[in-house]
Amino acid sequence: MAGVSPQELLERLAKGTHVPGILLLGGDAYLREMCRKKIVETYVPETSRDWGLKRFSAADELSDVLGQAQTLPMLATQQVIFVSDMERLERLGDESRDALVKEIADYLANPAPFSILVFEASALDQRMRLAKTLMEKTLTVSVQLSEDPGERMRLAVPLSVGMAREAGAELERDAAEELCEMLNGELATIQTEIEKLAAYAGERRKITRADVALLVASAKKYEVWDLADMLAARDPAQALEFLDSLIREGEALVALLGGLAWMYRKLLEAQELPPGTGGWQAASKLKMRQDAAELAVRQARKFPRSQLTKGLEALYEADSRLKSGGTSQRAVMEFLVAQLASPGLA
Repeated sequence: MAGVSPQELLERLAKGTHVPGILLLGGDAYLREMCRKKIVETYVPETSRDWGLKRFSAADELSDVLGQAQTLPMLATQQVIFVSDMERLERLGDESRDALVKEIADYLANPAPFSILVFEASALDQRMRLAKTLMEKTLTVSVQLSEDPGERMRLAVPLSVGMAREAGAELERDAAEELCEMLNGELATIQTEIEKLAAYAGERRKITRADVALLVASAKKYEVWDLADMLAARDPAQALEFLDSLIREGEALVALLGGLAWMYRKLLEAQELPPGTGGWQAASKLKMRQDAAELAVRQARKFPRSQLTKGLEALYEADSRLKSGGTSQRAVMEFLVAQLASPGLA
C-alpha cells in the first residue's frame, strides 16, 4: 500500500507544514489514533477544539462536509475535519460515486487555507477512481503494520516504550521486545497490556520482562470479559465454576486479579461516556481496540455504578491480601469472585 509512514507524517507536522488534505489509509487502530492526535495537536490549540475540530462519516452528505471545510470556524484560526469510513463510497452506484469524487477533487484543487480535511479508510480499491483521486490529491499516510515480522518489531518496540512512559511507567528494553514478540507487534493490543502492566507495577513503576511473562502470557489463556456477564448477572455459582476452570488450566491468579481490576476501571470509564458515543470515539477515550471498547460499553450498561465502585474496592483489598502472603491465593480469589457476584454488593 503506497503512502508515507506515520513517522514521516509526524516529521512534516513538526516542521509546521500546512497539509490541506490527508488520507489515513489502513487498519491499525493505534497508528490511526496516533496520527489523529498529532494532527489535532499541530493545527488546533486545546482551547479552540470545541470550534476547530469537526467529525463526519462518509454516510453524511458530502455537501455538508465540504461546506464546513469552506466555512471559517468561529473562535479558531484553523479547523481539522475528520471524515471516516470513506470505503462506504465504493459501494455507491457508478454515477453517484463519480459525482462525489468530482466534488472532492474540485475542493482539493483549491482547498480552504484554514481547513485540514482528513479522510479515513481501512482499505480502498486502488483500481477505482475514488482511491486514485484521494491518493493523488492528499498526503496519503499508511496506518498499517508491515507484514514483515522484523519491520513490525522495529516499529513496535520503541512505540511500546513510549506507551509505557505515557502510562507513568518505564518499560525495560528486553521487556518491550518480549511484549512485542508475544503480541506480534499489534499496537492496540500492546497498549492495552501496557496499561495492565503499569497498574501491576504500581509505585515500582518499572516494568520488567518477568512482569510481562507473568501477566501477558496468561492474558492469552482467558478473557476477563467472559467473567463480566456472570458478575453482572449476580451468578456466584457460575463465576466460581469459571474461576475453578482457570485454576485447573494453570492460570496465575495474580494476573487474573490484575485483569479484573483493569476491567472494572474500564467499565467505570465506559459509563462516563456520553450516550451515543461511536465505536472509534469510545476506543480513543478508553484507549482500547475498537472491538474491545464496544464490548466494554455494552457490558458497562449491565452494571449499577455502585456495583463497580464497591467491586473495585474489593479488588484492591484482595490484591493486598494476595501480596501480603499467609493466605491461600485460591481462597482469596474464591472469596473475591463470590463477593463480586453477590446480589448484596450494589
